[in-house]
Amino acid sequence: MRRKSSLVLLALAVFFAALSPMLRWYAFPRLAKIPAHHYQDMVLEAKDATLLDYNSMKAKKVPKVTVVQTLKGNVEASEEIEKTVGKDVVVWDGLSYVQGPDGKMVSKIPERYIFDAHTQEPVHATGETVDGDPVTRKGIEFKWPFLTEKRDYEYFDAQARITAPIHYRGTQDFRGVEVYYFEQTIPWTKVPFPKAMPVAGITPESVAETGTTRWYTTVRKFWVEPLTGAPVYGEEIHREELRGGTLLGGREKVTAFAGHVKMREDYIEHTVDLVKSNRWPILLLTSYLPWGFLVLGILLLSLSLYLEARSRRPADPAASDAAEPEPVTA
Repeated sequence: MRRKSSLVLLALAVFFAALSPMLRWYAFPRLAKIPAHHYQDMVLEAKDATLLDYNSMKAKKVPKVTVVQTLKGNVEASEEIEKTVGKDVVVWDGLSYVQGPDGKMVSKIPERYIFDAHTQEPVHATGETVDGDPVTRKGIEFKWPFLTEKRDYEYFDAQARITAPIHYRGTQDFRGVEVYYFEQTIPWTKVPFPKAMPVAGITPESVAETGTTRWYTTVRKFWVEPLTGAPVYGEEIHREELRGGTLLGGREKVTAFAGHVKMREDYIEHTVDLVKSNRWPILLLTSYLPWGFLVLGILLLSLSLYLEARSRRPADPAASDAAEPEPVTA
């Protein structure tokens, strides 16, 4: 019985020891994915901002500028692209909508972001656009990879349509969550006008005829939870200018928008709670279960070897001598 038990324990030890790396290196990449139907929205605010009044073409101080960002998963588009690329793909239809303190639209820029459901690397396919213009992204956008590393990443800037490094600046505690802080600076760059202009009758083409150009710079900051790769908080120190041309009436430049854009408090609380709840499945697949099964396999192997050794141990000689019958003498 001891030998049979030791063989069963040995088989279980091999099973759990083999299951440990399979969970981490086989199951995790296939199970940890962004769902294709994912939807999220976020509200950011820039208080005491500077905004251009297009009626007078003068910059003025306003109490608040609101930025509403939405990301909506397009399931039909992702399924269509998956047929050609042979892997799980997520398609996000995003919209960045900026409105002034009076609730009127300042700008709105739609974009379509296509990426690998596990790695978050861009997938290039028809429909990859920013404000209707085709783009070929390099680097990440919106979300970091699962198991984010302490290093710099390439991050795509939708305003400038360029990719630039976003630098790892250290590990911090953000409301009870360990996060990696990243920062990116986009220097003054000439960028296109949004196709949806805030004044009726004005189009990017009509502005271009005046010789006026649009310039932009920003310092982008993210606090990223490393297991999920999800930003729990973000800020931008954002500036836009119009430069040159007859539209400015002889002026060299005028501020179109300047403000420190921050996530609204209720969205910070919601995001932190959501990220905390999403950490556990990642921990199970990358840490708790693989290490737990490995330790269990070692314990089962030790018990199996112990029982095998017990089964092979010779019987007690003293007990054998006592059991032998004594010879009969006359």
